[in-house]
Amino acid sequence: MKIHIKNGHLIDPKNKIDAKQDVFIVAGKVAGIGKAPDGFVANQTIDAAGLIVSPGFVDLSARLREPGSEYQATLNSELLAAAAGGVTSLACPPDTNPVLDEPGLVEMLKHRAKLLNLAHVYPLGALTRQLEGKLLTEMHALSNAGCVAFSQADIAITDTQVLWRAFEYAATFGYTIFLRAEDYYLAKNGVAHDGEVASRLGLKGIPAAAEALSIASIIRIACETKTRIHLCRLSTAEGVELVRTAKKQGLQVSADVSTQHLHLTDMDIGYFNTHANLKPPLRSMRDKAALSQGLKDGTIDAICSDHTPVNDDAKLLPFAEAEAGATGLELLLPLALKWATDNKASLLDTIAAITSQPASILGINGGHLSLNADADIAIFNPSTEWNVVANQLKSQGKNTPFLGNLMLGRVYYTLLHGQITYAYQ
Repeated sequence: MKIHIKNGHLIDPKNKIDAKQDVFIVAGKVAGIGKAPDGFVANQTIDAAGLIVSPGFVDLSARLREPGSEYQATLNSELLAAAAGGVTSLACPPDTNPVLDEPGLVEMLKHRAKLLNLAHVYPLGALTRQLEGKLLTEMHALSNAGCVAFSQADIAITDTQVLWRAFEYAATFGYTIFLRAEDYYLAKNGVAHDGEVASRLGLKGIPAAAEALSIASIIRIACETKTRIHLCRLSTAEGVELVRTAKKQGLQVSADVSTQHLHLTDMDIGYFNTHANLKPPLRSMRDKAALSQGLKDGTIDAICSDHTPVNDDAKLLPFAEAEAGATGLELLLPLALKWATDNKASLLDTIAAITSQPASILGINGGHLSLNADADIAIFNPSTEWNVVANQLKSQGKNTPFLGNLMLGRVYYTLLHGQITYAYQ
């Protein structure tokens, strides 16, 4: 199959391209940029006039709910949502049921995703067995099965000796450890940011110090063990400053922030809006401003959707009992674009935060459109308006604090291996 994408504005951060360029695809690979390869005759032409052509987006955190929680979402529904959002590669945390702590489970997930052929799925293996924080998993075997890094999802390791051993093991083989920093005891039973809103609503708070203390511990152990770490979903100003300092010291540390935390604060809980029940909790205006500044100055490397589909029944409970999480794959692009507009960031840098930079963190050959690279492509109009309507989302999870909001930025085509997996109707 030969495809010619013509008249589009190509943005490829890794190759520093920000110009009107045609893209030529042959057998699922990028065969030419700007100039057609010799003898090229297109089987299909996509007219991208007025549209942006970019590498397919790379999401560092997307729960697909398989195996084990198919009542909340299925692999098929969530990968359809990924395609609709222009996401062609995604990392899924290991907190499935059963936990991704056995090579066979990882291989099964990879196989199922490959058959669907809607997005590349990169599992994060469990760092400890059953995510219990006691015994290390066989990381080498999990890596051979397809895990690109290792994680505890949202479950903290309270035993620092276990954490130290895990870091040493990972450093030996050059693995990256993904951790969401939160002190278990300070956060225990908390459901909201420890501030005025939580006090007014009578909700148990999680102080910002819970993140800061955990990051300080993680960075100290990583410094001693020479481990490459990725800090997931920063939420506090103190956390951003600790990462900034660690980077200045030359440590192997990266970080991401969710789209929700770039745009919302604890004030958005309103009167117990369970769609705003998230992990980590929405923080203060000061924290939100620090996250935006950290992303803009490069302290934070990537934007993720933190896609967590939750069924309606789990969100209809009282706030403290409702399941945390929000659907996000289809909102990754418009919320990244809104952040860029609000913070006067360039489109090139913004697209880098959802393509080449997360791909580098995962250690995958993706997020760019170099010659002979896989033709994983998102074609979008940054100015198209649309409303977030629950029954129009492809994801089985309709839970998002942005329901009813007007968005700018619509994906028109998504290509995986040079095949169109989504076309906006």
